[in-house]
Amino acid sequence: MSNAQTKAYRKFLERLRQARKDAKLTQIDVARKFKKPQSFVSKIESGERRLDFIEVERLAKLYGKPLNFFHS
Repeated sequence: MSNAQTKAYRKFLERLRQARKDAKLTQIDVARKFKKPQSFVSKIESGERRLDFIEVERLAKLYGKPLNFFHS
């Protein structure tokens, strides 16, 4: 992954965390909605686990944000 891609992905992760906080949800709240452990959300937000597009759509809907919110 190029430096620009890495920087863009870090920005995406920052927006993802911000959207969750704006929605006043904890990682545990999000994990419950996805029927996953809290570590699932933690790994996503830390960049350890990458998201597919469908997951991004689900998170955007859960957080009440348009998809373009997550693009830098």
